[in-house]
Amino acid sequence: MSRNLKVRDLTLRDGQQSLFATRMKQEYIDKLLPLYKDAGFYAMEVWGGAVPDSVMRYLGEDPWVRLKSISDAMGGVSKLTALSRGRNLFGYVPYPTSVLEGFYKEAIKNGLNIMRIFDALNDLDNVKESIKLINEMGGIADGAVCYTVDPKEEPAPVVEEKQGFFAKLFGKKHEAPAPAAPEKIFTDEYFIEKAKGMEAYGAKIITLKDMAGLVNPSRAASLISKMKAALNVPVDFHTHCTPGYGLASVVMAMISGVDIVDTNIWYFGGGSAAPAIELVYLFAKRLDINVEVNMEAVGKIRKELKEVRKSLADFDLHKGNFPIDFDPLTDKLPADVEAQFDRAVAAAKANDEDTLLDACHAIEKYFNFPKPNLLVKEAEVPGGMYSNMVAQLKALNAEDVLDDAMHLIPRVRRDAGLVPLVTPTSQIVGSQAVSVAIDRKKGHPDYTTKSNQFIALIKGEYGKTPVAIDPAFREKITGSPVERPYDVSSYKAPENPVLNDLGGCKLAENDQEYLLLQLLPSVANGFLKKRREAEHKAAAPEVKEEAKAKAEDAPITGPVERAPMGGKIIEVKVKAGDKVKKGDLLVVYEAMKMENELTAERDCTVKRVFVAVDDVVGTDAPLIEFED
Repeated sequence: MSRNLKVRDLTLRDGQQSLFATRMKQEYIDKLLPLYKDAGFYAMEVWGGAVPDSVMRYLGEDPWVRLKSISDAMGGVSKLTALSRGRNLFGYVPYPTSVLEGFYKEAIKNGLNIMRIFDALNDLDNVKESIKLINEMGGIADGAVCYTVDPKEEPAPVVEEKQGFFAKLFGKKHEAPAPAAPEKIFTDEYFIEKAKGMEAYGAKIITLKDMAGLVNPSRAASLISKMKAALNVPVDFHTHCTPGYGLASVVMAMISGVDIVDTNIWYFGGGSAAPAIELVYLFAKRLDINVEVNMEAVGKIRKELKEVRKSLADFDLHKGNFPIDFDPLTDKLPADVEAQFDRAVAAAKANDEDTLLDACHAIEKYFNFPKPNLLVKEAEVPGGMYSNMVAQLKALNAEDVLDDAMHLIPRVRRDAGLVPLVTPTSQIVGSQAVSVAIDRKKGHPDYTTKSNQFIALIKGEYGKTPVAIDPAFREKITGSPVERPYDVSSYKAPENPVLNDLGGCKLAENDQEYLLLQLLPSVANGFLKKRREAEHKAAAPEVKEEAKAKAEDAPITGPVERAPMGGKIIEVKVKAGDKVKKGDLLVVYEAMKMENELTAERDCTVKRVFVAVDDVVGTDAPLIEFED
């Protein structure tokens, strides 16, 4: 007897790891929604994650409008879901309960049904309040356990038997005795206990969230089977195809009884994204599983998405290299490809991982999905982290450090307490790895440049890391060896200034806008300022703005503070004539979505400031000149 499988579509939030989806304008989405309504997915993940930040940052659109418009168009046919980082929500600091409550209230009011809640450290203390609030407000709390792996063992160093001169020339070399293997942290039991803890707090769905695509097929079978045995709520499997496991692992999860799988639609699937629903459907037919989706409607969406992807070519890591056109309802597969599907199913049922992977890779190759990314596989990072690093390094004209940064990620992760690489820790670790790579390129010591968020992570402000951080490293990064958890009672709400130059209006004019300021202060500030300026101009079109006076350029003769990395200026704390002391804050700038602080290296007097808020600067650009 066949069983049913529910599908959560990720295309509008996570298609190609947000690289396309976060730049998909509302007009594209509006065109797709009637087709999505016909498709009848169990759920559509359309919000959260990178969406609130990206739609403001790249599109100048209101994330609340996006959620409400999708809800109105869908009319409750599919549950709308979002991704939230527990106490961090969509931001990069832990928030007090009052902020969580205000945010969830607005989200549910605007049409959200399921909130997928995770913590980047798998610290259950950081999710329990969100689970409680979502349930109380009539939403569905989905507890997501973040999958990660233990670090690879370091190779044993080669040493010489003797230390004398001639021994150094002729002495026999050998490998030092390998140290005892470290205790495994991320065992099946570790993840099952986290899942049971979330269920005990009230989660109505449990997701195994494999953000890096590192769950291989055998591990998928083991974990999904154990979760089904240990839990009384539906189990969802979320993975990515980046390192080459995704499709095969979803097949194993289906055989192991998973209730919900996360997919993308054809042109936005595979590669750094979740597997394509069309391939999942073909496997489900062979496994006598009924996929609860109208595949004819999916086909109509697929045709529209091809044109959408063409329009987003500037952000496409595989520009012009699309999967071949294919309709699983009408198109016949060549005999050799049919055989690969059968081979994969037989291998999965026999728990023959190597054969299963080989067959799935052959299938993906036939359809022209991206090859497994071996660099990502080796560094054990999420595809979104990789694609974002590529995009941001391109913007910084620093693509040459990518390989070095990728190889540094495992080391930075170890230093930071073996944190799972999921937002925000993936962004924090990735950005820090880039900073270390640039530090080395400049001949500077490692960790010369540190983001505020990396410092906060090492302090302990994000919660308990899976492995304790070395106190000596903590002192190196934060100035103190003592762990200092974040105290939500010390939370300082952002200012909501009156804009006197725009008729005396406030920057944020309602609760939704102020929540954006709380969660994403740097990007929301610019977004809301532009909105107020447009409103002011529309109300008084006859008023012309005066051009901003600029000082004449003059040769730089004094010491200069330069930008360690390219980025956007968030705050300028000094002006010409200010006397500053060593350690005083000069400038706050954003690079790779991380806030960085530049402080004075000595007592000095400011001669000139070359930048203003919202200026975009390149690496080594002059920021401040001091008196000789």
